[in-house]
Amino acid sequence: MIEIERKFLVKSLDFKQEALKKTRIIQGFLNTDKKRTVRIRLNEDKGFITVKGQSDNEGLTRFEWEKEISKHEAESLLKLCEPGVIDKTRYEIKVEKHIYEVDVFHGDNEGLIIAELELEHENEVFTKPNWIGEEVTGNIKYYNSQLSKQPYDTWEKD
Repeated sequence: MIEIERKFLVKSLDFKQEALKKTRIIQGFLNTDKKRTVRIRLNEDKGFITVKGQSDNEGLTRFEWEKEISKHEAESLLKLCEPGVIDKTRYEIKVEKHIYEVDVFHGDNEGLIIAELELEHENEVFTKPNWIGEEVTGNIKYYNSQLSKQPYDTWEKD
């Protein structure tokens, strides 16, 4: 139940040509405390409740527990969530033995594209495709729980 994950910004849309799967995701947060978050996710016709613990100092590992719930339960729980719903399309891309999950955000986070990669151990070697940009692992502003409170369209752009 420990999640080991790396996050990267995406610098081109080339990943779309390699996608194995595309899913629309709506999610909200019942709790966004930095020591624990409780997320409700509607993944097309499936619902999920997820509890995540605080990340380690590098932002690479943290506790994660997830349980599938019905679509109806997820829809009901989303109504109880804190303000700021995340709306995104997730693309799954296989690169060698790994699956990158690339999230293209909509609504207040339009323009933001983040790739996540789950690993089996912290020092695992993986291939970065040419569409991968800057690593943002551990940068809290890229966590979905933070994007729900401080969306991308409110950020000061360089």
